[in-house]
Amino acid sequence: MSTLNFDVARRNMIESHIRPWDVLDERVLKLIAHLPREDYVPKQHRNLAFADMNIPLGHGEVMMAPKLEARLLQKLEINPTDKILEIGTGSGYMTALLAALGRHVISVEIRPEFTAEAAIKLAHHGVRNITLEVGDGARGWDRQKPYDVILLTGSTPLLPEAFQESLTVGGRLIAIVGTAPAMEVKRIRRLSEQAFEEKSLFETVIPKLQNALEPPRFVF
Repeated sequence: MSTLNFDVARRNMIESHIRPWDVLDERVLKLIAHLPREDYVPKQHRNLAFADMNIPLGHGEVMMAPKLEARLLQKLEINPTDKILEIGTGSGYMTALLAALGRHVISVEIRPEFTAEAAIKLAHHGVRNITLEVGDGARGWDRQKPYDVILLTGSTPLLPEAFQESLTVGGRLIAIVGTAPAMEVKRIRRLSEQAFEEKSLFETVIPKLQNALEPPRFVF
């Protein structure tokens, strides 16, 4: 597939899948139009870079469908001064999107090989305002808190309170909470030291984070 075809496919993706899914923020649309998603997709799936589907990364992990990435990005309402925590680096594409909109991104990935591959891609595209960490962030990541924005790129059956407690006042957290086939995209905004606002935005289904918090199991 030629570069020209990638450009056409990217425009078609935006007009056919992203805009119709209520993604109208021009900053988000311009960013997606210019950032080469195809460079972050695994080589064997490169021709699917702009398809309306999750793309497998291995180990049961996926790159989210482009329209889901775009809508989550819009709902985070990122400011240029924001410090962002991303749980699940994956391919590094969402990391690059977040870094383009915010001040600095701390991205945590449990699989070292994902971090290593993402680091090469991000460096190739000159993405510098990032810190890539290898570790288990499924239940929180306190190391550089507080954060203005937190995004979990995998689902979690239960959302640990540690995440909302790591937000600055005014900070936003987005997580996909629940178990298939009923998962909700939730946005939590910290209104004050003690008060939070939670909204259910829409439904979707994606694989869960490794070691995600599960509800207690009752043994009779």
